[in-house]
Amino acid sequence: MTRRPWLTRFRRLSCHEVAEVIQAFLDDEADELAARRVARHLKDCRRCGMEAATYVEIKRSLSRRRPVPDPASVQRLRAFGEMLASGQIDVEDPETGERA
Repeated sequence: MTRRPWLTRFRRLSCHEVAEVIQAFLDDEADELAARRVARHLKDCRRCGMEAATYVEIKRSLSRRRPVPDPASVQRLRAFGEMLASGQIDVEDPETGERA
């Protein structure tokens, strides 16, 4: 069988191949050729297109819902971390019961 590598560039991607690169595509990290091939597949394949749309909506939702922590809570956590780091607080190992 004669190999024709130029044909594989134009071969349509399978759903499995798209699944392997979908995150890179959605994060704009896929190279130009891969991005075009994935976009073409998503346009033609309803299942993969719906999966990509779901990922996009999840990313949008997560980016909108970043709660702003209470500044007093952040200060208390920061102070606690500093006391732990400086050795002002003894920490007990839950498995051995020994103080660290």
